[in-house]
Amino acid sequence: MTAGSVVSVNVGKPKNVTWNGKTVYTGVWKYPVDGPAMVRRLNVDGDGQGDTGGHGGEQRAVMVYQLGSYRYWQEYFGRDDFTYGQFGENFTVEGMPDDEVCIGDRYRIGAAEFEVTQPRVTCYRVGMRMGEPELPSLLVAHHRPGFYLRVITEGEVQAGDEIVRTRTGPEALTVAEIDALLYLPDRDPSVLRRATRIPALSPGWQGSFRELLESPAASKEPSWAGFRQLQVADVVPESSTVSSIYLASTDGTALPAAVAGQYLTLRVGAGVRSYSLSTTDGYRISVKHEPYGSVSGYLTTELQKGAVVDVAAPRGDFVLDSTDGPVLLVSAGIGLTPVLAMLHQLAGSEREVWWIHSARSPKEHALAEEARELLASMPHAHEHVFYTSTTGRLTKDKLLALGFPVDASAYLCGPEAFMTDMREALVAAGLGSDRIHSELFGALGVINPGILDQVSRPPHQPEGPSATGPMVTFVRSGISTPFGSGNLLELAEACDVPARWSCRTGVCHTCVTPLLSGEVTYSPTPLEPAPDGQALICCARPTGDVVLDM
Repeated sequence: MTAGSVVSVNVGKPKNVTWNGKTVYTGVWKYPVDGPAMVRRLNVDGDGQGDTGGHGGEQRAVMVYQLGSYRYWQEYFGRDDFTYGQFGENFTVEGMPDDEVCIGDRYRIGAAEFEVTQPRVTCYRVGMRMGEPELPSLLVAHHRPGFYLRVITEGEVQAGDEIVRTRTGPEALTVAEIDALLYLPDRDPSVLRRATRIPALSPGWQGSFRELLESPAASKEPSWAGFRQLQVADVVPESSTVSSIYLASTDGTALPAAVAGQYLTLRVGAGVRSYSLSTTDGYRISVKHEPYGSVSGYLTTELQKGAVVDVAAPRGDFVLDSTDGPVLLVSAGIGLTPVLAMLHQLAGSEREVWWIHSARSPKEHALAEEARELLASMPHAHEHVFYTSTTGRLTKDKLLALGFPVDASAYLCGPEAFMTDMREALVAAGLGSDRIHSELFGALGVINPGILDQVSRPPHQPEGPSATGPMVTFVRSGISTPFGSGNLLELAEACDVPARWSCRTGVCHTCVTPLLSGEVTYSPTPLEPAPDGQALICCARPTGDVVLDM
């Protein structure tokens, strides 16, 4: 069945482009090719991508955009200056609309054959290329994202080639339907299940839909908004440097249940800090006394039973999966707290559980006996403890030597360098990256794909004259500063607070940040409203003082 024709084949090598004061390495600038172009398994000859994590590769070898959408956006923006390749596509085509082409469809184009794998990832670069910052959001809202092809048979393609559909994909879900299913609200679970049954759908999208279907308790709205007062029921020393703090309601009523792996955020005087829950039996945090930490110092040496503290509701998605397969709980130092809570959840379980922990010495190994008692209740438990003062630190080679099952789900918590080594070891052993979950104490790492020269600099107050707007607190980074102009993402960048984003629109899931207290407004309005207790920092402005988990 003839589905259309190729209007232009476009390629372009990545280059450095200045944007918003940063240098972006991008291949979104593409230009028409004269004559035939060889299409290979991973790319079109002469083409390239700047961010290979989000673009390119076998599942995204060729990007397709339709001439019909060109006409649509020309009218929408009132422009007549578009040229082929303007939307970053390799094939500009007549026909093949997003609301007719289905994931899994196969097409013969020229001498090559292709399979449709996923919609375009709505990336900020296309807005940068077009000079229309809101375009990534509009591509989804108007159901015109374009799509990627996998190369089944390599061959030459050129302008004028006929496009012939050779096979219809299973489940008959169109590109526009799949795109809306990920990015827009009111998802139908039955359609999500259908999407996961499409073999051609790229693994990343498959994983996102499976996560949406699982709907873990951690993804629910926080149990209460902002901060509420809780009473200190007890303070218990656990080691020479760690104390556990038990919290209860001030009126004696039961607190909402938390999920193992989640954390609480405490406001102590002018300081706001987050601490993982270390048990599933009530609200207990286990805090390490840092030498120069004013909040940790107060909590571990001055806080008394009966005191009242301001606490935000449990949050976090670092939670156990619901399978019955093997589990690796890998931690270092005070990083044991969230995985210890998981160990509580697993108590008495028939699952194969590997408890792997690194501490400085037995004296500084907090909650060691508690962990051993929990492990004793599990018939298939394995315990491996490494003390850096005697046996040396837990390294990649030592972890690999343990012989853990490679079909396990792994949960890591500890310093950044430790988790990097452990992740590398797990991947080298054969664990899929989708089965490796991690929680980093302190500020989260930067996810700004394509941005060059991301120098690691400690968070700081913004340079220049002090602003006079509402106070913005970045909890993980320990920064409180007045808001001026722009949005919260721009303020975070000005303070070198690690910001995690991949586009500058409301469709970006990585710029969704827990909003612990306060309220924000949006410009532009996001496609999907942020869940309660969350903020889309890429387009948010505070209406009063706010506290963010960054």
